[in-house]
Amino acid sequence: MRVIARDGEHEIEIQRSLFRCTVARVTDVDAASAVVARVRKAGPDATHHCVAMRIGDPDTGALTARSNDDGEPSGTAGVPMLEVLTRRDLTDVVAVVSRWFGGTKLGAGGLVRAYSGALSATLDVVGELRRVRHRAMLVAVPHDRAGRLEHDLRHSPYRLRDVDYASDVTFTVAVPTAEVDNFAAWLAEHSGAGVEAVDAGPVDLYLP
Repeated sequence: MRVIARDGEHEIEIQRSLFRCTVARVTDVDAASAVVARVRKAGPDATHHCVAMRIGDPDTGALTARSNDDGEPSGTAGVPMLEVLTRRDLTDVVAVVSRWFGGTKLGAGGLVRAYSGALSATLDVVGELRRVRHRAMLVAVPHDRAGRLEHDLRHSPYRLRDVDYASDVTFTVAVPTAEVDNFAAWLAEHSGAGVEAVDAGPVDLYLP
């Protein structure tokens, strides 16, 4: 899944109408609604606040997609914004384009280009990342074996996320879901017998 790299906003002006687009990374519809409410509160004098959102579940693959024209002619604002998000295959994102009417009507085609263009320009500004589902694997070893294993982990294809020093040294390693079996084989090769990884559950990493 692809996500925006950061929250942000960007403005464009078309025939004296100002279009300000706000995008934010969200994980559910309630969070998206909170962003929309915040934008509305910050711009009470805007003529419209048009919305599109796509929120994905990495476990099930389910996708929630919604749009709202907020008083613009049907299909000229929220829908083309949603099409931009779909075309870029973005999830976990809500986009709000606020319009301040400048006195010149743009027509249906002009509105579609304005709303989709404002969102596209904003997405270019904030950038994109990949959301990749991993498993957090815990590996505990005695202190006298930890140095070599830490060195090997840092030079491996896997991502060392944390090191906890207690009675043993416990490494938290992020392993792509499809690579869990390969990681077990790698660990056996680099740590010797008796060391096993414990699956601590899913974790999402945001990668270029």
